[in-house]
Amino acid sequence: MKRYACIDLKSFYASVECVERNLDPFKVNLVVADPDRGQGAITLAATPAIKKYGVKSRGRIFEIPKNIEYITAKPRMRLYMEYSLRIYKIFLKYVAPEDIHVYSVDESFLDLTPYLHLYQKDERQICKMIIQDIFNSTGITATAGIGTNLFLAKVALDIVAKHSEDFMGYLDEDLFRQWLWNHQPLTDFWMIGQGIANRLAMLGIKDLRGVAHCPQEILFKTFGITAQFLIDHAWGKEPITLAEIKAYRPAQSSLNNSQILFEDYSYDDAYLVLKEMVDLNVTQLCAQDQVTNHISLMIGYSKDVIAPTHASRKIGNLTNNFKILMAEFRHLYQTKVDPTQPIRQIGISFGNLTNAQFEQLDLFQDFEEVLKDRKMQGALIQIRERYGKNAVLKGFNLQDKATARIRNGLIGGHHA
Repeated sequence: MKRYACIDLKSFYASVECVERNLDPFKVNLVVADPDRGQGAITLAATPAIKKYGVKSRGRIFEIPKNIEYITAKPRMRLYMEYSLRIYKIFLKYVAPEDIHVYSVDESFLDLTPYLHLYQKDERQICKMIIQDIFNSTGITATAGIGTNLFLAKVALDIVAKHSEDFMGYLDEDLFRQWLWNHQPLTDFWMIGQGIANRLAMLGIKDLRGVAHCPQEILFKTFGITAQFLIDHAWGKEPITLAEIKAYRPAQSSLNNSQILFEDYSYDDAYLVLKEMVDLNVTQLCAQDQVTNHISLMIGYSKDVIAPTHASRKIGNLTNNFKILMAEFRHLYQTKVDPTQPIRQIGISFGNLTNAQFEQLDLFQDFEEVLKDRKMQGALIQIRERYGKNAVLKGFNLQDKATARIRNGLIGGHHA
């Protein structure tokens, strides 16, 4: 029987900031947030100490009670990535890379099955050994969920471990049904969001016991193919293994880019940002030697005054030429976006990516001009790879409402 561990770095960003300050995150009130973004800025992380007062990660600064004294640490994403890499190297001391799946910067799955015999220890002892090494080496406290499949390991982490004195939880299928079949809310379970929970509630289902005993034809009628993972998870089953995840290669790929703007943008100013984003995606396409024939655009308006705009368009030929792709986005923008509403979010996507050897030119394109653009793009890529993204900027990057120069210095949308 398989033994998986899901290891999480507790309050990771906040814990890193405490380690850097020689503070104890279990005793010090600290949140990671950027106060320069105002009282509405998101708290990316909060120490266990301040969480006892109801302060949560992914809340807002203005939601923190006024009577609490706390430290505000500005996000340092590069530092957190450095810590994450150090911890990944600790994993490699105990487990081979093919038995590790990095789920996020602060959470990883480990297949411990091959190592039970090697270390002559059970799965809980191996996790304890790794967690202790992480703390001794970095000062970061880790928690672990252990299960007989990936789903149970994640649920053991998210629900069981937080109530355990040693920060570890264990689940097999029998224990899962015994302890958690009646657990509420459903959103505590991995891969069940509020939307799925609401639709289950409309069927009179409030827990996984209800899902397990609901006629399957009703679930498939309501959720389509998503019903299968709901049914599997309701019984504590997960057919996908870590090895299958590691071996997975998507049949189709896409290139996505989105950003929440620093303030409300006018129709014309938002178009400038869109132009920057298309330019960035084109650079990535060229660097990866890929072309696209499908584009998508999403525009989110300020304070959700109206529903976001979603639009997509099939292009007649496969290309990575900026002028061609920008013209297609310009058409979408001018025909689909409401010019009277302030804009706060922009997202774009290039779909149906394929190797650049399949690039297609139409009869109206100047081949010499396309070749010239391709050479220029190659030169820009080389310069930026060597000297940084801001080493070469275009004229529109220097306009007042442009965001690329600032965002080029960010990691994950936050200060490096």
